[in-house]
Amino acid sequence: MATATTSASAIVNGLRSPFLSGGKKGSGIGGAKLSAPTTTTRKLVVAAAAGAPKKSWIPGVRGGGNLIDPEWLDGSLPGDYGFDPLGLGKDPAFLRWYREAELIHGRWAMIAVVGIFVGQAWSGVPWFEAGAAPGAVAPFSFGTLLGTQLLLMGWVESKRWVDFFNPDSQSVDWATPWSRTAENFANATGDQGYPGGKFFDPLCLAGTIRNGVYIPDRDKLERLKLAEIKHARLAMLAMLIFYFEAGQGKTPLGALGL
Repeated sequence: MATATTSASAIVNGLRSPFLSGGKKGSGIGGAKLSAPTTTTRKLVVAAAAGAPKKSWIPGVRGGGNLIDPEWLDGSLPGDYGFDPLGLGKDPAFLRWYREAELIHGRWAMIAVVGIFVGQAWSGVPWFEAGAAPGAVAPFSFGTLLGTQLLLMGWVESKRWVDFFNPDSQSVDWATPWSRTAENFANATGDQGYPGGKFFDPLCLAGTIRNGVYIPDRDKLERLKLAEIKHARLAMLAMLIFYFEAGQGKTPLGALGL
């Protein structure tokens, strides 16, 4: 137990740096303070979620200690069914980090699943061979795709990484003066990973625009959070199946007989 605690502390301390924390030191991963969100609305939503009956990942089973009903999972996270058999979320700092990682990986998986089906249906090239012949899927060379991935994705991911440890540190006009960053990329919901706003929610699925200002709808936002994390988990499982199929030289469309 002492060794595990020491290792966790070392990892957390190793992530503290001026770059990750936006030049500020603090407590928690990357120097960010991991206290509860300061907005009153968010506190009420979390309190209501935490007070609701907890759902179990094994329906109808009660008891079982932390294997079935971990004490560190209170049901306040969207899609929290108490599944943490390895105890990865015991530390609140790591729980927050793992939720961010799950959300981002899930979003990429959802895009990948659609891209795999559409790409093969369009070009006839299996997804695991598309990298060898990118021109068959898109009018770009491999070098162009690699450069775009390294430069653009590296830039975007670095900003997301810094913003995770120091929320709203990237929503400043000097960062990208051509796009009015402070207005377009600010977190309009106050929830980590769900920026909302006119740029990230142009259809106003989780809010409304009044007098040019984006106002989040908490009820809609919570429902969409749950729907998203469920679809994200299904997409990640689908990608795992795609990998096993690719190892046998099969594709999702081929497995479906299409």
